[in-house]
Amino acid sequence: MEDTLILIVDDEARMRKLIKDFLVAKNYKIIEAKDGEEALEVFEINKEKINLVLLDVMMPKIDGWTVLRKIRQESKVPVIMLTARGEEQDELFGFELGVDEYISKPFSPKILVARIQAILNRTMGDKKKVKNLGGIEIDEEGRTVSVDGKQIELSLREYELLKYLLDNEKVALSRDKILNNVWNYDYYGDSRTIDSHIKKIRHKLGKKGKYIETIRGVGYKFEVKS
Repeated sequence: MEDTLILIVDDEARMRKLIKDFLVAKNYKIIEAKDGEEALEVFEINKEKINLVLLDVMMPKIDGWTVLRKIRQESKVPVIMLTARGEEQDELFGFELGVDEYISKPFSPKILVARIQAILNRTMGDKKKVKNLGGIEIDEEGRTVSVDGKQIELSLREYELLKYLLDNEKVALSRDKILNNVWNYDYYGDSRTIDSHIKKIRHKLGKKGKYIETIRGVGYKFEVKS
């Protein structure tokens, strides 16, 4: 969620704050726009980062329908329309334009958050299968690892160890914790086996191997540093 960016577009500052407070509490990142014109400007600047748009219909300058049309010309980002009107014809019109969800005001913020989470789980599921940190890309579905676009060969255990480090980016992991999560709790061997695997992984990663940092007296941490 920490990396999920949501654009809130509504001409009512009080409404934007209400929604923002609930979403920030769930660790979502938020950017805002107070009208349709500003929404298009903000979207154009951040379109590669925005994961979902909450879009009010009735706004000054440019209405929500027009904003939606322009967004759909270049993006399939999920859009939830917020409106004070709940007529069936409006909802059908919204779905024809490419709305993913349609919520009439007044609404429960908790229900809104639940619907946002459901849409993001559905639309971001595939994206989460591929992780790229500092040029190291792990494809979870294919169980492959590439460095700057070139695939490298890892053993199953090396793959699982590297994935565990990337999944816990910037977290110092003890050898015992690594053993428990990568080798499982039924492993009774010497923890130095981790060191030998780390050495092999670093070698295969080439210059990117420096991202695996040895934490003296603890274990290891993966962190991308320039």
